[in-house]
Amino acid sequence: MKHRRYWVGGIAALVVAAAAWFAVAAAGSSKHAQSAKLTKVTLQLKWVTQAQFAGYYAAKEKGYYKQAGLDVNIKVGGPDIIPETVVAGGAAQFGLDWVSNLLAARDTGTKLVDIAQVFQRSGMTEVTWKDTGLNTIAKLRGKKVGNWLGGNQWELFAALARAGMDPIHNKGVRIVKQPFDMNLFLHRQIDAASAMTYNELAQVLESKNPKTGKLVKPSELNVIRMQKIGTGMLEDDVFTTEKWISSPANQAIAKKFLAASFRGWIYCRDHLNDCTNIVLKNGPALPHGHQRWMMNEINALIWPSPKGIGIMDAASFRRTAKISKQFGVIKKPASSAAYRTDLARAALAQLRKQGLDVTGRNWKKAKVQVTPGGK
Repeated sequence: MKHRRYWVGGIAALVVAAAAWFAVAAAGSSKHAQSAKLTKVTLQLKWVTQAQFAGYYAAKEKGYYKQAGLDVNIKVGGPDIIPETVVAGGAAQFGLDWVSNLLAARDTGTKLVDIAQVFQRSGMTEVTWKDTGLNTIAKLRGKKVGNWLGGNQWELFAALARAGMDPIHNKGVRIVKQPFDMNLFLHRQIDAASAMTYNELAQVLESKNPKTGKLVKPSELNVIRMQKIGTGMLEDDVFTTEKWISSPANQAIAKKFLAASFRGWIYCRDHLNDCTNIVLKNGPALPHGHQRWMMNEINALIWPSPKGIGIMDAASFRRTAKISKQFGVIKKPASSAAYRTDLARAALAQLRKQGLDVTGRNWKKAKVQVTPGGK
């Protein structure tokens, strides 16, 4: 009897163990099945990890892509990575870049299309020292004017040309190739320097003024914004290939991707600090203070979005196309076939049903304190 009791106990233990094993196996199978259901897509960034791309990192971190049934691989960019080439070659389904670069690729026969215009306005500026009196583009005649070139110069060149100068041939102005730091400007080796509101302008404010030994103050600078003077060009857009997006199945994927990405940007609009930390978690190359400034300024390029985030403004597209043609970025006039809004509109419709604010009509910039060295 005693022996039999142990045997019964052994049977019970085996039953319990088997049940536990099946439960674990079932959970594993369920998890595997759930993972298998996710559609894998890749997003190619224009540059390295920074708050310029915070919305996409937030969409991944907060699970928005996964909730949409997507497994999104975010590939960082760099100086030797051309997003249009990556997407056209099939290594990524979606890419981010400035619209002028998209138009240049289309002009050479690469069939890409802008499916969402996330940045609604340009972040390009030209900065000068207040004590020089150089507070307009026209006053830069005969001066040394910095820009990174390599496709980043067209907004500035359009402004200089409108003021009667010929920047391509250095007539009336001397164009200086500017490195990716602001030392030439800080040491007054050039009269004016190009600066994105979200990056190089912060670099200046995070640095000491050689004249005073203290951090540069905004009151010591003239900041000439290309958007305000009428030569701003459209910047970060989401694009893909015409061939890939021609498939109804891929159009459905794109709508999900855009809806989740827009939701990420909405989150960053309303949670500046958290999104700054999400970016740092994915790429700590730039310090916290600098990334927080960038997050705030990037929001200002997106919000408000009067027609809804991601919707192309036709007038801004025409201006971008006109400047691109004026300076030989493209040889043939660009047409509205370079972009489509139906996918972004469908994505916005989904978000509106969820009660989300897709325009940010009442959004205001936060006051971000500059820190030495961006720390």
